[in-house]
Amino acid sequence: MSAPSAPKNTPKVTEREARRVAEAAREQDWHKPSFAKELFLGRFRLDLIHPHPLPAADDVRRGEAFLARLRDFCETRIDSALIEREARIPDEVINGLKEIGALGMKIDPKYGGLGLTQVYYNKALALVGSASPAIGALLSAHQSIGVPQPLKLFGSQEQKDTFLPRLASTDISAFLLTEPDVGSDPARLATSAVPEGPDYILDGVKLWTTNGVVADLLVVMARVPKTEGHKGGITAFVVEADSPGITVENRNAFMGLRGLENGVTRFHRVRVPAANRIGPEGAGLKIALTTLNTGRLSLPAMCVGAGKWCLKIAREWSAVREQWGRPVARHEAVGAKISFIAATTFALEAVVDLSSQMADENRNDIRIEAALAKLYGSEMGCLMADELVQIRGGRGFETAASLAARGERAVPAEQLLRDLRINRIFEGSTEIMHLLIAREAVDAHLKVAGDIIDPDKPLSAKAKAGANAAGFYARWLPKLVAGPGQLPRTYGEFNPPGHPDLSTHLRYVERSARKLARSTFYAMSRWQGRMETKQGFLGRIVDIGAELFAMSAACVRAELLRSSDDHGREAYRLADTFCRQSRVRVEELFTRLWSNTDDLDRRVVDGVLSGAYTWLEEGIIDPSGEGPWIADADPPETHHPNLRRVIRPS
Repeated sequence: MSAPSAPKNTPKVTEREARRVAEAAREQDWHKPSFAKELFLGRFRLDLIHPHPLPAADDVRRGEAFLARLRDFCETRIDSALIEREARIPDEVINGLKEIGALGMKIDPKYGGLGLTQVYYNKALALVGSASPAIGALLSAHQSIGVPQPLKLFGSQEQKDTFLPRLASTDISAFLLTEPDVGSDPARLATSAVPEGPDYILDGVKLWTTNGVVADLLVVMARVPKTEGHKGGITAFVVEADSPGITVENRNAFMGLRGLENGVTRFHRVRVPAANRIGPEGAGLKIALTTLNTGRLSLPAMCVGAGKWCLKIAREWSAVREQWGRPVARHEAVGAKISFIAATTFALEAVVDLSSQMADENRNDIRIEAALAKLYGSEMGCLMADELVQIRGGRGFETAASLAARGERAVPAEQLLRDLRINRIFEGSTEIMHLLIAREAVDAHLKVAGDIIDPDKPLSAKAKAGANAAGFYARWLPKLVAGPGQLPRTYGEFNPPGHPDLSTHLRYVERSARKLARSTFYAMSRWQGRMETKQGFLGRIVDIGAELFAMSAACVRAELLRSSDDHGREAYRLADTFCRQSRVRVEELFTRLWSNTDDLDRRVVDGVLSGAYTWLEEGIIDPSGEGPWIADADPPETHHPNLRRVIRPS
């Protein structure tokens, strides 16, 4: 039986067309400095992050006051076990969050919001996410990628006046981009918005609509056809969730985040006023990507909260659990895991706080830093949760309800592992983040030499690019040979008496940044136009950059805590340990840049797809059900009941 074809209404586009759409949505220019961008170019600009930027005193006062209220709410009003058991967040909890202002954390006070900084917004998400990851996801989806952020950045004053007061106090929002056959390839977006008089008519189906089941307002990405008077293209709209023609067809269920209100939403001739269009036609993807530049920081923030909880449970459990005459923490195999959790939590918090403070100050372009934080946080969060399950042994695999039923502390370690797993997929999978960051990392190269490897460019453009590239590389390459990382007394302020020497790690970062840039240049020289197909190589380049960024952030945070007399000695020890662990990973990644199985893997994949290894699949039963791999979005009308859940006021 042949595999079913893709849904009929999905536009057919070539690989080159898809790349062109994605490229057009990027921010093309760099108007502000970027620590991470410089790092990938082999320039270690410590001055961009040290001394560590600090929030204003008034921001701290307001932020700490809200955290105190939120902590009390989490401790007294949130029953995480109930949410896990019933797979829903109770109405009274959502109403309580509205009452304390949690829907408006990032909304300006003039619209009824709290106006928290990115730093304190992330601290709030870490706190509430530790009480219930499902609630953390609800608040994050509402404010990080939902209607408030696009309106804040691109909305008209009339739109802000109309919607932001609602979003700050009563209305939940959702972001609708993904479709049954469209994930990270938006060029194939099928949902349409056809102009009709003063309105647009929306038709289509959206998948994995986080908050979509309970939302009051939606930001919807839809394709406007190009016609006379209409530029067309993918466009963003604010849509009332109770509009006629909108049906929530399914509430999706997942391996984790059981309280997540995520569904399938169908639009059938939904009328949306032109006044609800955000920005011009065709600007939808740019709006989405710009929104995510800081919105991505919410996921690693919740991973920080998860790391802190993993450390607490690992400390308490491994001190009382004895094997062979001593606590398991005293056995090296377990102790190494605890050290990894502690050091990684410290570094991840350093990455998130530094990136968030830079976002608040708006002096730096943090698009790469935020993407690295999301990538690194989601990967390390899963590793820390997995190590906690291993430390807990059989009890780590057992559910909290089962533990409680037989009289032991209800520790939801396995739930955390399930809940965190989605972060490696949410808001850009690890694989997509590798490609996105790699594209930004080589932007300077493509600006000067891109026309040389572009098959569509004429010979005259290639010749001009060759001359420009020669000048750029003549100035740039010599600077990658030597630098302050080779001078033994550099970064001496990170070597205070009586503390571990962090200056040696910063010198390592500087040397490694130059090595990373040389490796990137060698790869571009070797593969040229085929560079974009070397995704294994690009992923390792990005992972090295993530480790170097995390090392830098950890050292800068440790020095901040030392200078402010806030656990400085302990912070230096954690930073030193993390950097030593990170350096082991970096060296392995550098080795794997050139010594790997990428070519062999491609040959095996060719064999798998051609059916050469079907004999290896014999001897099993496939328990999967029947049905197409991808649901067809046709026909436009639905016969499903509307599963939208209205949150009733208290």
